[in-house]
Amino acid sequence: MRTNTAPDTTAGATAYRTATAGSLRGAHAGERVRLAGWVHRRRDLGGLIFADLRDRVGRVQLSFGPDWTPPDVLESAKALGVEWVIAIEGVVVARPGSNANPDMATGEVEVHVASLTVLAESETPPIQVARGATEELAAEELRLRYRYLDLRRTELQQALEARHRAFQVVRRHLTAEGFWEIDTPMLTRRTPEGARDYLVPSRVHPGEFYALPQSPQIYKQLLMVSGYDRYFQIARCLRDEDLRADRQPEFTQIDAEMSFVNEEDVFGVAERMIAALWREILDVELPVPFPRLTFAESLERYGTDKPDLRFAMPFIDVTDAVAGSEFRVVQDAVESGARVRGIVVEGGAALSRRELDELTVIARGAGAGGALYLKRTANGTSGPLAKAVEGERIAGFDARTGIQQGDLFVAVVGHFRSAVPGAGDRNRVLGGAEVALDALRRHIGDVRGLRDAGAHAWVWITGFPLFEWDSDGERLAAVHHPFTAPEPGDVRAVLDATRNGPPDGRAAWELYSRGLSSRAYDAVYNGNELASGSIRIHDAALQRSMFQALGIDGDEADRRFGFLLEAFRYGVPPHGGFAFGFDRLVMLLIGAQSLRDVIAFPKTTAARALFEGAPSAIDDHELADLHIRTIPTEGAGAAGG
Repeated sequence: MRTNTAPDTTAGATAYRTATAGSLRGAHAGERVRLAGWVHRRRDLGGLIFADLRDRVGRVQLSFGPDWTPPDVLESAKALGVEWVIAIEGVVVARPGSNANPDMATGEVEVHVASLTVLAESETPPIQVARGATEELAAEELRLRYRYLDLRRTELQQALEARHRAFQVVRRHLTAEGFWEIDTPMLTRRTPEGARDYLVPSRVHPGEFYALPQSPQIYKQLLMVSGYDRYFQIARCLRDEDLRADRQPEFTQIDAEMSFVNEEDVFGVAERMIAALWREILDVELPVPFPRLTFAESLERYGTDKPDLRFAMPFIDVTDAVAGSEFRVVQDAVESGARVRGIVVEGGAALSRRELDELTVIARGAGAGGALYLKRTANGTSGPLAKAVEGERIAGFDARTGIQQGDLFVAVVGHFRSAVPGAGDRNRVLGGAEVALDALRRHIGDVRGLRDAGAHAWVWITGFPLFEWDSDGERLAAVHHPFTAPEPGDVRAVLDATRNGPPDGRAAWELYSRGLSSRAYDAVYNGNELASGSIRIHDAALQRSMFQALGIDGDEADRRFGFLLEAFRYGVPPHGGFAFGFDRLVMLLIGAQSLRDVIAFPKTTAARALFEGAPSAIDDHELADLHIRTIPTEGAGAAGG
């Protein structure tokens, strides 16, 4: 990450300090300064006492000695404890070359202290703020419990500085592109957006509730209706969904919407914004435009809509090349309609038996029966899959895979998801053989050192399906959201299927089976989805048809989305936009290990804030003011981690 090697010493000057501790450099030697901050470490060498003073900008060494420090100040310095808050006055002195500390930005100098004021003492901290390179962090749950202490750590301060800088880059860039930053409400109406809403009871309207926004989706579309061609917002979003290890119930996204655009217009704005972030934060120049892959191409080549393109290794279908062999594991699967697909690992024949056995563990952990492999060496072929590639099949296999001497072919046998469903295909969700082969590809990329942390592989995934099949409800669901426009060639199919209202189960299945495409897109970085967006529906009749296709009849649509449909009666421009997950963007931008490392006050995986104890129980009389009451449930009140 690019850093400023000569910060302005006057930035942050107050009545307590003329400079910040972390801003001092060799050029400041001889200056008299006042500093204030926390005692990071203290070392007593008898006649000399050293302490590192820390503030938000950095650390500098303080030196207390009999030749420059009054006796009473020297005596007070002996009592200093870590995390005490102090103010000092002294002279900046150059440290001789042998005494300079190259690990500190201020390592060329120290401050000879003449006066010391203790502003606040500290008890022994329950977690360690000053941590050496070989010292382990405290457990995360303990650090979250004492987050205000954890936030004093240099790593977190640098992460939040990077987050701040990223905020400013985004704001400057989008403003220069003609966007206006406009706030949208936090108390809004409940609308379906894929997850449960957080609900807020109304005191003045008994029995009614606000919802906290999952995204500003409808408001930003209404701003387009209102004539605000280019809107953006660094928006807070809240979703009451089942949490995963690295997901937060409240998060931040860069939200943008623009009128009179197509996909390429949106991509251009997003790419220039991302390029500005990488340039100003990392000093890396990203090539633009980013590559494009259709959803079908991505699924066919990499088994996922979030491909890691830092390395090649695409999927290769060898079903035809091995069909008819006497290797029953393969033949029985092929006869049942399964496929045999795999990847060529250049130089992979050198993998050890332990590494090869691990491939089966990886594949099974991802839901497959195992992994098959074939080695090509100077002595010929070997490995379990070699039994299916013998005699006349060798030439066809070699031509299909391009395998060379010294290479390894790793395969998975199973049912692979198709980008376009057939009439009998009800397996629309990821979870088939493609997931296992994708896991193997990523694992081998790690083993072979191909997933370079310093590489930056962006790609747009386009042409997502318009619908997915909700097998539980036996109905259609929107892959993106119900405001996403179909591809122009698929509009008529939606209108025709909903001419008489919501289609029944069979008709809905037939519509799904047509494999209609949407104008949705995702931005993927190093195998991580960082943004999604779409060109929106801007025609009221088509929007009503889309609701009907999703099982929302006219009355329900008016009840839930009447304000949007009414606005659509008064002239709507073509429009579209994107939303980048800002927390994850910053995490990957600076190489942090967790979303919680780039959020000042995050929740645990159980959606709890440990240090302030949220959520918490509310007294019955307060609930009565809100016209609600709680229903006791088994285990209520148990704390989670």
